[in-house]
Parts: sequence; C-alpha cells; structure tokens
Amino acid sequence: QVQLVESGGGLVQAGGSLRLSCLASGRTFSSYAMGWFRQAPGKEREFVAAISWNGGVTDYEDSVKGRFTISRDNAKNTVYLQMNSLKPEDTAVYYCARSQRSTIRPMTYGTWGQGTQVTVSS
Repeated sequence: QVQLVESGGGLVQAGGSLRLSCLASGRTFSSYAMGWFRQAPGKEREFVAAISWNGGVTDYEDSVKGRFTISRDNAKNTVYLQMNSLKPEDTAVYYCARSQRSTIRPMTYGTWGQGTQVTVSS
C-alpha cells in the first residue's frame, strides 16, 4: 500500500514563499504522474498542479501559473511544490496525490496524502 506524506506547510506573509514536499513509500513512484490539490475552508478541493512520471510534462491551475512550480525527484520518491509570491487566497490544506497513470491526463488519482496546512497572512 503506497503512502504519501506531505510536509513543508506553515504560516507565511503575503509575497513570501514555501516549498511543499511529498514523500511516497514503495518502489513504483517513478511509474506514475503526481499531483497537488488544495482545499480551502468551505470550498471544494481543487487542482493545483500535476507532473508526469518523468517530469517532462507539467500542468497548472490558472491562478498559480507563474508563481508555483511542481517538480519531482524519482530517486528520492519525492514530489515538490515550490510556491512563490503567495497570496492570502492561497490559504488551504494542500494534498499530494498519486495518479493511476503515468501521464497527467486523464486525471485519475487514487492515493492521497493527509495534507499540510498553508496559511498566508495579509
């Protein structure tokens, strides 16, 4: 059973940066696309970013394009989300997820982490 553990969340002022990490257990990490999602209080969970199995293809939700960067290190079984120029509206619990496919489309995610809180103060 694959497990995903996120870390790196915290409290930051608007305009600041954070880097989230997601460590995956198991030996199949490099075979699957990975994604980051977020859920703000009172809102539904939304897509943030995705990366293909080898890092060659990425995709971002429009509001984070140019500010967030998703990357992965298959040797370390880890996917990252570098978040720059953070805004109060980025405040949410951030989840990483493992796709059921090697490509970022279609979005079929079957394994989720427990989430890490990101709070951006104004």
